[in-house]
Amino acid sequence: RASYQLDPELLFMTSQNFPQVSAKYERDRVQKKTFTKWVNKHLIKVRKHITDLYEDLRDGHNLISLLEVLSGVTLPREKGRMRFHRLQNIQIALDFLKQRQVKLVNIRNDDITDGNPKLTLGLIWTIILHFQISEIYVSGESGDLTAKEKLLLWSQQATEGYPGLRCVNFTSSWSDGRMFNALLHRYRPDLIDMEVVSRQSNRENLEQAFEIAESLGVTRLLDAEDVDVPSPDEKSVITYVSSIYDAFPKIPEGGEGIAAHEVDPRWSEYQSRFSSLLQWSRQHTGLMANKNFPQNPVELKALYNEYVHFKETEIPVKEIEKGHIAHLYKLLEVWIEFGRIKLPQGLHPNDLEEEWGKLILEMLEREKALRPAVERLEVLLQRANKIQNMALDCEEKLTLAKNTLQADMSRIESGDAVQCEKELACYLQDCEALIRQLNLELKVLKDEKYYQVEQLVFRVSCLQEELVSLRLQCSSVYRKGHFSQALGSTGAELTSQRGNDSGLSLGQTLLGAVGAVGAVGAALLRRPMARSQLVAMSSSEDEGSLRFIYELLGWVEETQVSHCHINTELQLKMFYCCCTVSSPQTNLKLKARPALRSKNRKSRKSSNC
Repeated sequence: RASYQLDPELLFMTSQNFPQVSAKYERDRVQKKTFTKWVNKHLIKVRKHITDLYEDLRDGHNLISLLEVLSGVTLPREKGRMRFHRLQNIQIALDFLKQRQVKLVNIRNDDITDGNPKLTLGLIWTIILHFQISEIYVSGESGDLTAKEKLLLWSQQATEGYPGLRCVNFTSSWSDGRMFNALLHRYRPDLIDMEVVSRQSNRENLEQAFEIAESLGVTRLLDAEDVDVPSPDEKSVITYVSSIYDAFPKIPEGGEGIAAHEVDPRWSEYQSRFSSLLQWSRQHTGLMANKNFPQNPVELKALYNEYVHFKETEIPVKEIEKGHIAHLYKLLEVWIEFGRIKLPQGLHPNDLEEEWGKLILEMLEREKALRPAVERLEVLLQRANKIQNMALDCEEKLTLAKNTLQADMSRIESGDAVQCEKELACYLQDCEALIRQLNLELKVLKDEKYYQVEQLVFRVSCLQEELVSLRLQCSSVYRKGHFSQALGSTGAELTSQRGNDSGLSLGQTLLGAVGAVGAVGAALLRRPMARSQLVAMSSSEDEGSLRFIYELLGWVEETQVSHCHINTELQLKMFYCCCTVSSPQTNLKLKARPALRSKNRKSRKSSNC
């Protein structure tokens, strides 16, 4: 070690007489200091530290530890303290470097063991080039660039656009400190004011840059006085600049990333896309939460189709957009961790995922409620269509019955015998069966609160009225002259008392009229069902009243067959009374046709049953 110490007086005399020797000594001094700091930056990870680069690497232990930290590989070592053990440890380190394709020019193990300054500095510089500078990647670079040229290109790209700055080397371009500040400003514009930099001295700029870089995780390898010279040491500056590159965000080789000058526009893009999708998610979450569905099948079906379109078309598109936002955040995350971007609360992708989860949950709940509602209305719609078809069938049969009755009425007027009584009875029986089935179907729709049930009830009610009226006409035509003249006044009395007896029930009124017949009432085969019973069996009071009228009509016809002394005029008046005193909501106007009534008056005179 003593052989490499220089006498200060000799050094001063040499610097006066041999400037080149003095410059070389100054360069070695700066390199030694810089390289020592660089080595300690890595050795601190294994809790080791050196103070003298030449002395503390001689036994090989610190050198092996340095290589283990840089490579992540555990190396063997000799534990002895003899020269042989030291040489062996240095040789282990050199062999490892050779295995990593590191070129070692004229460096032997005894050179390091003996503390040769030049070769020790050369060895550390070789390690720096291989493990730090060679890993530099610059987008758009040519494949044949050296590590030094790559680092220079990166520096030029990072400081491009700053007025008065041009990076052409790693010596004089950095001596005033402005280049260091511009490099830091590119990555953290919030920390440096370039206008202030332009007014500060070289030493102030260098101190400011080194302090800010150190706060960002860059080890302070240089001192301001070592750089504030006309031509700073190139290797020291390269080592420090490469440390900045290593600590700052970068675009990985062959990968995707965001360059320093792209951070601001990409961050604005992220915020805009994030806010837009977040607002869309919240808006549709509210829409999906609305469970008030229309009762109209057409509107409900349209609503369901709209939901299916939303689920199968819009959701996948927004899912892709959400993935793009998450990917963009991943690219920006390194800048967030670096401190360039301050992430506000509520702008993390997890916040968007939370809102998205709420939307999906509301969609599932909506579909869970909407699908059964659609299926229920489809079933009701099918039942309603069935009622319409049955009603149409009933109308056709009633039309056939009317035509048939008209034909027999024409025969009677011509003095011929009727021919279609049985055929007409079949038509009426079919209509009765259809109306009974229609009422059963309507009851289901009423219970389910089908939105068009009132229209269907009205249509069926019209059919019921038409059937009752038609049966009255048939009774007049086909039972003509079979009622006693003596009972004609009874029917007239019932008609005149209609207003006074309006408070009585329909059954009481009719049965009271029939009770006046005397002996006939005692001979009835059966009593008709009470109105209250029929109302209880029906879906509404109006329907029960109509069914009661129909029950009374059947009862009279049965009685008519067994007791031929009741005249037709009384029958008509009885049913006219029934229809008049029934519930006003039925809106029935079941009056005998004038032609039939006139004929009945004539026939009453000649009837002697």
